[in-house]
Amino acid sequence: MTHDTETPDSVELPAPAGTRPASPPYGLSAAVGLALFVLYVITLAPSTAFWDTSEYIATAYILGIPHPPGNPLFVVLARAWLILLSPLGLSVAVRVNLLAAATSAASGAFLFLVAHRILLPVLGSDRRARIGGFLAALVGGTTFTVWNQSNVNEKVYTVSVLVIAAVTWLAVRWRDRRHEPGGERYLLGALFLLAIGSTNHLMSVLPLPALGLYVLFTEARVLLRPRFLGRAFLLVVVGLSFNFVLPVRAALDPVIDEGQPTCASMLGAAEAIYTQGHAGCPALAFNLTRKQYRKPPVTDRMSPFTAQLENYAQYFGWQWGRALNPSPLPGTARGPLALLFLVLGLAGLWAAWRADRGIFVYLATLCVTLTVALVFYLNFKYGYSLHPEVTDRALHEVRERDYFFIASFLVWGMLAGVGLAWTWGALSSRLSGTRRYLLTSPILLIALVPLGLNWSWASRAGDWAAHDWAWDMLTSVEPYGILFTNGDNDTFPLWYLQEVEGVRKDVTVIVGQYLNTTWYPHQLARLTDPEHQRHFDPDIVPGLYKAPPSPPAHSITTLTGQEMDGVTAARLGRDFTVPFPGISVTYPAGTELDRVDQLALAFIHDSAGERPIYFAGPQGLITQLGLGRWGVRQGLVVKLELRSPKDSMPPGLVRGSKSYGGEVFDVPRSLRLYRDVYRYRSIRERAIWPDRSTLNIPGYYYVMALQLSDAVHQAGMDSTLVRQLQGDAMDFAVVAEGGSKGRPAAAGTSSGG
Repeated sequence: MTHDTETPDSVELPAPAGTRPASPPYGLSAAVGLALFVLYVITLAPSTAFWDTSEYIATAYILGIPHPPGNPLFVVLARAWLILLSPLGLSVAVRVNLLAAATSAASGAFLFLVAHRILLPVLGSDRRARIGGFLAALVGGTTFTVWNQSNVNEKVYTVSVLVIAAVTWLAVRWRDRRHEPGGERYLLGALFLLAIGSTNHLMSVLPLPALGLYVLFTEARVLLRPRFLGRAFLLVVVGLSFNFVLPVRAALDPVIDEGQPTCASMLGAAEAIYTQGHAGCPALAFNLTRKQYRKPPVTDRMSPFTAQLENYAQYFGWQWGRALNPSPLPGTARGPLALLFLVLGLAGLWAAWRADRGIFVYLATLCVTLTVALVFYLNFKYGYSLHPEVTDRALHEVRERDYFFIASFLVWGMLAGVGLAWTWGALSSRLSGTRRYLLTSPILLIALVPLGLNWSWASRAGDWAAHDWAWDMLTSVEPYGILFTNGDNDTFPLWYLQEVEGVRKDVTVIVGQYLNTTWYPHQLARLTDPEHQRHFDPDIVPGLYKAPPSPPAHSITTLTGQEMDGVTAARLGRDFTVPFPGISVTYPAGTELDRVDQLALAFIHDSAGERPIYFAGPQGLITQLGLGRWGVRQGLVVKLELRSPKDSMPPGLVRGSKSYGGEVFDVPRSLRLYRDVYRYRSIRERAIWPDRSTLNIPGYYYVMALQLSDAVHQAGMDSTLVRQLQGDAMDFAVVAEGGSKGRPAAAGTSSGG
């Protein structure tokens, strides 16, 4: 029902009972989605990014299996998307990033329709309802977390957000058309999306409580119809069956096969998928239930619930003006803005109440689910940047976790836009004359606030940091080398460069923390045997290696699979000596060696005579293994040089001064890498580094340049070069501040997403 009456009381009139709005403005919703898509493209990342971005791009490209739960819907959808966009000639990373942009933009289009449906009876004008719907989509789509996750495919959450938005719109349409022939199809479609969406991520099922109450409020009798229940059951079974992609693909041994969810039979796989029964297929059930992350039950709080709510409040404050004072505390410049959009969102819920009580029940329940209930369920540690009085970093999250609440911020942004439009109508109703809406329209400019105050922090345009970090690390390693990294966040960009861009596939990259699993050591042994070992390509960096060696003749370990499975943490009862070529390392009685330590030592022992051994930095695993004294810096990485302490220092090796750490540098090779091979885009000149938890990356370069300048000085080389390196170090230091004060992170970080 649409009309353009100008009665002052039109803003107070709910839709007459039993009426149904005219056909929704699908064309305009598509235009709104396109506008959001253009915004995301303008700020799109040109390549990969840190955290899970590289893992998801790589697994989409090779149809691999990312970390649990495996996300089969995303992987297949992204692979199909890559194929569809291949004629455009865009890079793989850009194409997958565009998938994030497209799914978020489509979510905005659906929420435009929801907002229009709410505002139509409230504002009494289709034209004004369309304006309000656009404002709702704009505010929701430019909240910081939504925007920041829409211009790079960091997670799979934009697909789940699309499911949530589509389910919301289907629920609204079902309520409006439930008495028409075939009206149940909208509700069935929503149930199917929830089921298949769960194979992308469990975030997709968050509308389920809201949908359940909504159905009971609207027409509970539908749940008593056998035909509807039968069709719903079949659709849920079909949707969940997408998880069969995991064991089928795992059986083909893709290079990235996290969790290795292979099953002895499809019947066992079905038991794991539909009942999560571990007896049917333990590996698949282990993946689907994410046992790898060992989250405690929600009754065992990882931090006080009040602290968890405070963390959510911090993230909520970011959404409307991330560029303002970075302090999360009340009373800062961001506080009043957050309060404004909180009130506008509540006004949006009031508008929903005025428009349609059923829609209000759905949206109110959804908001509770996406906020308080989700905070309780996720059970996070102390926020990454909150509670500095809790000095043990192990009690804090390893990064900011705002992305888990992306749906919350999108929906609340939509409601804030609806509330803004309702406020516009309410103010106009207090005036008289045909121009009253025009006179009060300046209030609508509030919808532009998130766009203006989030752009600098949400944009990823020109961000090459993760790509160049991976390039620099891989090209630092000699042919067929082993590189132990400090965490999966540091490692995923290397996987991307190897699997997608084909850079240095010969390097065996080992995530130390993954050695705690059973599946990962097996995969490393298989991928490095002579049959599967990938060859060194000297054309990646021409001339860096004059005479590349032949491929190794053996795997990185002589241990059998059963022997690797039997390795467990142990405290040494007596001195234990590990022989290496040229030296022996003795671990005294009482030393604790966990599974990671023992397997790493075994790999080093079995490979040292055939493969160069490297570590990602002078701290971390090399120190944990007690091998630091044999480390030689080569640019960013540390090579294990197993020589006797009695041997003289080989030519080119220089020990730095104690004030700079006293590390041994291979000066000629480090300078060659630093000046001729490494790339530093974004790492050296970025004005704002939004992800505070990855400030360790420019920090690595700062330390490397500073220590290299000292080594050059100790070698008696040109003082001009020393000053140049020190100046470079200061450039990296500025970036490591991230454009504002922040807390640098530890080198090793874990996904857990």
